[in-house]
Amino acid sequence: MIELPFQDPCEICEGMNPEWGIIEECRHTLTVLNPNQYEIGQCCVITRRHLGTLLDLSDEETAAVLIAAKRVAGALLEAFQPLGILTFQNNGVYSGQESPHYHYHVVPRQPGSDWGIGPPQLAFFEGAGRVRGTGHDPSRDEERRKRVRVDASVLSDTAIRIRASLLS
Repeated sequence: MIELPFQDPCEICEGMNPEWGIIEECRHTLTVLNPNQYEIGQCCVITRRHLGTLLDLSDEETAAVLIAAKRVAGALLEAFQPLGILTFQNNGVYSGQESPHYHYHVVPRQPGSDWGIGPPQLAFFEGAGRVRGTGHDPSRDEERRKRVRVDASVLSDTAIRIRASLLS
């Protein structure tokens, strides 16, 4: 059994944080802008139904998540001309999952991000901020989150830019 992070109530089920701009709504998913912008334009595809991990999704939900991720990746490519698109999803606390609600990250990668090569708890490549074999020290996570929180007006402008690219 995969251990999920404890959160009661689930922040996603209880209503999206108003700062999370909705990019697209579909039958099984919502694509939202993450208020923690480690990369400008970072989005998450979230299931409408409360599910913990990839293993809990129906086949229809699995397909819907990847279709939504592909759509927003194309919009991010057009809107921001990134060097690459990082997609990932964590399953359980030991993989870095912070919310007990399934979500799939779609991130435009640019030079100079606050991530290194990937999520801070997982990154270990040379120059990414961690040495292979060292554990994740969460004591600086709050400091990093403060650095990557952007103003609501920036989030709004970013969401508008991505939605415009999604429609073109």
